[in-house]
Amino acid sequence: MPQKRRSQSWMELKLAGNQCFRAGQYGEAVTVYSQSIQQLEKSGEKEKEDLAILYSNRAASYLKDGNCNECIKDCTESLKLVPFGYKALLRRASAYEALERYRQAYVDYKTVLQIDCNVPAAHDGVNRMTKALANIDGLSWREKLPPIPSVPMSVKESRAQAAVPASNSQQNSMDDNKKKAQGPAAVKKAKALKEEGNAFVRKGDYKTGLEKYTQSLGQDPSEVTTYTNRALCYLSLKMYKEAVNDCDEALLMDSANIKAFYRRAQAYKGLRNKESCIEDLNSVLKIDPSNMAAQKLLHEAQNMK
Repeated sequence: MPQKRRSQSWMELKLAGNQCFRAGQYGEAVTVYSQSIQQLEKSGEKEKEDLAILYSNRAASYLKDGNCNECIKDCTESLKLVPFGYKALLRRASAYEALERYRQAYVDYKTVLQIDCNVPAAHDGVNRMTKALANIDGLSWREKLPPIPSVPMSVKESRAQAAVPASNSQQNSMDDNKKKAQGPAAVKKAKALKEEGNAFVRKGDYKTGLEKYTQSLGQDPSEVTTYTNRALCYLSLKMYKEAVNDCDEALLMDSANIKAFYRRAQAYKGLRNKESCIEDLNSVLKIDPSNMAAQKLLHEAQNMK
């Protein structure tokens, strides 16, 4: 008789979900994370932190797949288990924003900034929500906000001690081992390497530019423009999957980054992924309706066979 196949542990399923997410298989990631959650709940090993991460990971997958309502539900479950989890708050804020529930998005973005005032995606989110709410409610927009929770000092101290770089502000937990920020000296070196990369790109030397951007990110992985710059190099070298990955990173830090959406659309066009290309271009035009380059590329993408 054939041997019965060993069932996977919740941790193995989590890692498999992470791989699906990295590969852009967001629907499959949802399925595998769901299995991991079920296994963990059955195992008797249930730890609040582990379960909260799984819900937050599944929420990220829902968000990438455009299922904002399920993303919000999972983030809320994650936050019940571990209150003030900043990744869950950021993901829920992005989902609220996509659903035009701007007041709730504003509250979550502001809560993240109480936890860590150095998260670019939260600053950008607050700015976008402030403009949107002022347009809707006028000068009295603040009076209509739900209460903004007060973050305990212990949460802020824990976040500071963790020293996680700002680039992880909206990143899936499978990337928790990413390099930590190395301090002012590393940031300065990263900036210099980035400028060197820019100079090579201006000369049309994309291969060397790519190398310089990679070195820069090794020093400071929190600079969103370095990812979009390196994506340009990958595009020029016809390394489309790598370009998609870098644009994903940029959009995790800044969910309304036009360059990241546009360059990812270019990469998807190179990969003959018509649907994703059009989706990203529509995202560009939602932010900037007069973007001529996006309009032109959208017309080309719509005529793809």
